[in-house]
Amino acid sequence: MTIVIDSLYKTFGATTALENINLQFQGGEFVTVLGSSGCGKTTLLHLLAGLTLPTSGNIYVDGKIKDQPGADRVVVFQQAGLFPWLSVEDNIEFGLSLHSVPKEQRRQASAEILRTVDLEGFAQHKPYELSGGMQQRVAIARALVMKPKVLLMDEPFGALDAQTRSSMQTFLTALWEQLRCTIVFITHDIDEAIVLGTRLIVLSARPGRVEIDVPIELERPRTPEVTFDPHFLDLKKRAMGILAH
Repeated sequence: MTIVIDSLYKTFGATTALENINLQFQGGEFVTVLGSSGCGKTTLLHLLAGLTLPTSGNIYVDGKIKDQPGADRVVVFQQAGLFPWLSVEDNIEFGLSLHSVPKEQRRQASAEILRTVDLEGFAQHKPYELSGGMQQRVAIARALVMKPKVLLMDEPFGALDAQTRSSMQTFLTALWEQLRCTIVFITHDIDEAIVLGTRLIVLSARPGRVEIDVPIELERPRTPEVTFDPHFLDLKKRAMGILAH
């Protein structure tokens, strides 16, 4: 699976959000996209998801232009966005039901993904009975049950407290290592971007342009001590230099 972003521009009226974005993602990458507020990183994610159209340029997945949403690209937002009146099980199966997947297959798929995200036993709980981190795991499970080629994540841990956020970073890393789907992860947190990713992209202030696009060459598993690694510190310094302008 290959994603190519070719000469992408996005404007909203007189405002240019993204300018001349050229990127290529390979299958199995964990790409973190870092930028200050208003730099266009969420707009880039929406373009990848087909939720909005570029002003010019194209996005290709395996050589085919993608200009509308599809089950091959699924978004996880900052808020879990679960339906409070539905059980965890029914929330996870919601997308499958929209695609007319038979109930028995939906139940089997949700049971499997609940085991994957370590929420087996919570199928009949309502979202309000879960912690914030558990709710986000349900949101991730709802995305993964669609078996997307690409998981698009828009600051999914931004609303969590520091301890839960760290726990969710560990959880997501383990999940990615198990499934090896492509992840494009939007964040404004420099440490989070470097700790999680295999590749770091840093956007300039609006209009968003690619200022840094480099591999993150840190061994896994990444323990808290990784923040003292010279490569980590170098990437952090470079990213801070971009975000400061």
